[in-house]
Amino acid sequence: MKVELHILQNFAPSNLNRDDTGSPKDCEMGGVRRARISSQCYKRAIREAFTEHHLLEPGERATRTKRLLDAVTEKVVQQSGSDEVRARAAVIRAIQGGGLKADPADGKTEYLLFLPSRVVAELASLVSQHLDVLNAATPAADGEEQKGEAPAKPKTKTKKQEKAEAKQSIPSDLQKQIDKLLSDGSRTPELSLFGRMIADAPGWNVEAACQVAHAISTHRVSMEFDFYTAIDDLKKQDTSGSGMMGTIPFNSACFYRYLVVDTGALEKNLGGDDAAREQAKRTVAALLRAAVIAIPSGKQNSMAAHNPPSLILVEVRKEGAPRSLANAFVEPVRPNPKHNGDLVSQSVVRLGRHLAALDKVYGAKERKRLSYCVVDADDTLQAAFKKEAGVGDALPDLDSLIGDTVQVVFGVGT
Repeated sequence: MKVELHILQNFAPSNLNRDDTGSPKDCEMGGVRRARISSQCYKRAIREAFTEHHLLEPGERATRTKRLLDAVTEKVVQQSGSDEVRARAAVIRAIQGGGLKADPADGKTEYLLFLPSRVVAELASLVSQHLDVLNAATPAADGEEQKGEAPAKPKTKTKKQEKAEAKQSIPSDLQKQIDKLLSDGSRTPELSLFGRMIADAPGWNVEAACQVAHAISTHRVSMEFDFYTAIDDLKKQDTSGSGMMGTIPFNSACFYRYLVVDTGALEKNLGGDDAAREQAKRTVAALLRAAVIAIPSGKQNSMAAHNPPSLILVEVRKEGAPRSLANAFVEPVRPNPKHNGDLVSQSVVRLGRHLAALDKVYGAKERKRLSYCVVDADDTLQAAFKKEAGVGDALPDLDSLIGDTVQVVFGVGT
């Protein structure tokens, strides 16, 4: 089954996701400029929500890093009592034995790795157990020669040859353990949701079970600038002027957000057994909650745009292709003060109308359940969405929405 999440969320003046110039990201859609928050930015915010709100257990989390060498070395020193130089050399050989390059100078791996968080502790334990073997296998650093030997002419090796030699330099049974440890992504919901791709190690690849769209504004957006000055608290009272000044670009927009998770693919990534199904149930509940409450952190200290969604719509589709509702806003929404027409209300109505139009043409038989919540003081907006979309009553709160979705997908409550 596929679970689709549609969100309408209005932010006060903010700069949640910046481009290379420091300005809020944008794009063109329907012939006009729109505010945009990248999918990568929202994935990061969702992952942070997993931690901040304790939605996943520590062992179910994943870590994205190039600094695996430093993290593992620190734990090896703690566990084995070895000095740092010896521990670091053993960790380098272990990482290289797993088919990765690690630069001893800056401590970084060649790739930004996405690994189960447990890997750091488990790899450190493995290295500590085989410290002598790994150090015995560690060759002299590039350019070093044994005493009494004439300098050897350097041989050019391909990247593939270097990695093959690194693997062969340690016992095969240990190499297999390291490779299994680094490549295994099962039982890790965060990795199962967002996937992993390493071109040089296709066996490590995990196809993401969740797809996240760029958030776009439902309306045309213009860039604005906040001119600020900062006063030097210790300047003399008889002097004028500021200590510094500058500008911060910002905008305010009502965003349409969309993601879809394939629960079958999620279960497969998690192991494909009964335990995986139970873990997938908890993961879907965590993902829905995290996606709703996640807000990017850009410029929050100066703008505090902590605005929750106004509409949360969940579709459970038992078969067929997922459907983004972004095209509801190809024609930008415009405020209409005469008919309770603020941008949020107009966007909610427009979304319901587009949903009904798609159902009319393509049918709704593939949908198993549609449920939604609307933030509405007097229920007029909720009634308007219900009428336009041709759907049933709204659920009262986020807990009910998540519980209903999990029950429909897995046949059990949260």
